[in-house]
Amino acid sequence: MIRIDAAPFTFSLDPSATALVVIDMQRDFIEPGGFGEALGNDISHMQRAIAPTGKLLQLFRQKGWPVIHTRETHAPDLSDCPPAKRERGSPALRIGDTGPMGRILIRGEPGAEIISDCAPVAGETVIDKPGKGAFYATELGKILEGFGVKHLVFAGVTTEVCVQTTMREANDRGYECLVIEEATESYFPEFKAATLDMIRAQGGIVGWTAPLANFENAITQ
Repeated sequence: MIRIDAAPFTFSLDPSATALVVIDMQRDFIEPGGFGEALGNDISHMQRAIAPTGKLLQLFRQKGWPVIHTRETHAPDLSDCPPAKRERGSPALRIGDTGPMGRILIRGEPGAEIISDCAPVAGETVIDKPGKGAFYATELGKILEGFGVKHLVFAGVTTEVCVQTTMREANDRGYECLVIEEATESYFPEFKAATLDMIRAQGGIVGWTAPLANFENAITQ
């Protein structure tokens, strides 16, 4: 077992049963002209997660540990996008509308793709998910079972929505979950801080959090 200095206490992982899950590092959420900006958000906050996520990917690739990427996307006919999701709020562009990078959050469109700095490489799994949680309406559970995974390390965006939702889903399924603090971001820094507090509250009720340096030091010793 590898022991990582984490909060609320040491996180131990089995290197033969650990996978990285990178949540929704997509152009639509991170780059100008995407859905995140259409919602009126400051996308500069999201861009802070790019380099740490890239480093985390490098560490997993060097170890040969499984990597799973998710994309929040919908079918072109929006058959998997409930009206309650599409019609929420008053964004400049809604899911399915045409923006600078094609139709917003539609599978196969340029904006729905993962940013180049965190792009999957050959052999890595990519899951398209219609919801905020990566287990909902996907094969993620079966994929993790096939890898024999028990411990999950998380990165991606946004901390309080898709990352936290997926961690809670994983926790309910018995996975031990660690999020790398610099490798996740929110459009609202206070939301990220509050979410990390919630995750590790009450003795790690959802999971653990750790700085990237602590994770790297532990697995490269």
